[in-house]
Parts: sequence; C-alpha cells; structure tokens
Amino acid sequence: MAKSVNKVILLGNVGKDPEMRSTSTGTIVANFTLATSDRYQDAQGNWQDRTEWHSLVAFKRTAEIIRDYVKKGSKLYVEGKLSTSSWEDKTTGQKKYKTEIIVNDISLLSGRDEGGSRSSSAPAAAYDQRAASAPEDYSQAAEISDDDIPF
Repeated sequence: MAKSVNKVILLGNVGKDPEMRSTSTGTIVANFTLATSDRYQDAQGNWQDRTEWHSLVAFKRTAEIIRDYVKKGSKLYVEGKLSTSSWEDKTTGQKKYKTEIIVNDISLLSGRDEGGSRSSSAPAAAYDQRAASAPEDYSQAAEISDDDIPF
C-alpha cells in the first residue's frame, strides 16, 4: 500500500472556552473551536478577511493542558489529523457527517496577559519552556569594528 498523509497544521485563536468531559473509561476529552483568518483581494480590489472555524478534539494529557491553560482568545499552534464521523439523524433519518481535527500536539503562543484570563496557579514554565539562563551582554561578547561589516 502506498504511503499516505493525514496532517493538519493550524495557527489561530480559540473561539470560546474549551468544553471538557470524560469518557466512561475516565479519559479526559477537550472540545474547542479555533479560528483562522485569510486575507484576499476581491474583484473590486478591496481587501477582505475570511475567517474559517475549525472543530478540534484533544484527549488525555493534551486535553489536561488545554483545560489548564487555554481560554477564549488564546493563540495556539496545533498539529493534528482530520477525522470524519457519520451517523443517522434519529428524527429525519438523514445521514449526517462531522469533520474534526484530532489534536496530536499543541503550542501555547499567547502571553500571560493575552487571550483571556489564565489560572494564577499555573506554573511559569508552562508559558516559557526555554531554559533559564543568565542575561548576556552580546555587545561585549565579541569585538566588532566597521571593517567586519561586509557592506
């Protein structure tokens, strides 16, 4: 069988606070929407913004992170895959479809004061995962003269 790819990458803002639930086996599930915007020029030459809304689902540890740190307005980078489910409507008998993005990885891009309120008990490492290091004075790190600049 030939190799196939089902990968989604999104960068956008959360539309409303995530909805949390648990399965009968205790698995935590987070459902939320993410808005992405595209800018295009219409036939008259005017710039228009088009917003696309995406339904996302996260499970287990990723859902816990979303529960603890993601709020309405949070900016996220998300990697996942498309999943389409179908069912028969009980009242009309019509077949219905729903396409969602199953979240595999998430990066929180909002600062502490951006994208809604954050829990005050959230550890600082959750926002900035870079290792702490002493500030360096790069101007003293190397002697650079005008002769070193190539232009």
